Formats: sequence, structure tokens, C-alpha cells
Amino acid sequence: MFQLSRSGEYAIQTMVRLAMRNDEITTIGQIVQEEKIPESFVRKIVQQLIRGKLLKSKRGIRGGITLAKPPVSINVWDIIDITEGPIYFNKCIIGPQECAITSWCSVHPVWQEAQEKFIEVLQKKSIADLANKRKKLFHEFKMKMNVEHSSVQRNE
Repeated sequence: MFQLSRSGEYAIQTMVRLAMRNDEITTIGQIVQEEKIPESFVRKIVQQLIRGKLLKSKRGIRGGITLAKPPVSINVWDIIDITEGPIYFNKCIIGPQECAITSWCSVHPVWQEAQEKFIEVLQKKSIADLANKRKKLFHEFKMKMNVEHSSVQRNE
């Protein structure tokens, strides 16, 4: 089964959190606390994303991390590609050296199309999109909780 690793999931969470902070310098400790991600994962992810030029860091007493580009120009695929490395639905997608029957295999075009669509979907979603969606969902959740809480109080 193909499944995104925790590093990939945590990297997306980290990037969305930074997008929500609007260019504010953020510490790793803040990410750990706000996203409930183990510090060791955050440190590893941050280093990968800095090397991948999606994050930049500032050293010193007021140091931390921030996005290296506007959130609208960073998509989910960018993050996955950096943190997970190449992802292939099947080894035949890697290249003809991986599969002797690629040229006459009837399933190869299916894997190829699935691979392309998967990447296409992830490239269409920016972290700005995800940050806005998260804000909206959180607002709706808070509103629902307030309604439920007030109805419970009235029934007491």
C-alpha cells in the first residue's frame, strides 16, 4: 500500500502553520507546541525544507524559520518531493530499466496516468489554499462547539 510517511504529513502541517503566520519568524518550539509534532521530526523536516529552498532560517536570539517564498507559490507536491523523494506508483514508472515488459504491458499506461494525475492534484494545491481551508474549518468547528456548548448550558 502506498502511504505518505509521517515526515511528509508533518512537513505539510509545518508548512501550513508557517503559511498561517504570514511571514512571521517562528521557532521550532512553536511548531512543536502548536502542531503537536515531535521535535525530532520538526528539526529533520525543517533541515530538508531549508535545503529544498522552501524555508529560510534566521539565527540568533530572535531567530527561527519562515517561508522562503509566498505561500501561493508553494504547492503540496513541492513539499512531498523534498521530504519523501521520488514517489512511484509502480517500479515500471521509474524507467524501462526497471521493467522488461513496459513497452507491451497493458497496465503500464494505467500506472503512468495515475502517477501523472496524482502529481497534478498535489501541484494544484498551494499551502495558501490549505492554510485558508484550515482557518475556515477551525472557525466552523469553533462555531459548532459554541452552539453545542450553549445548548448544553440551556438544558442544565
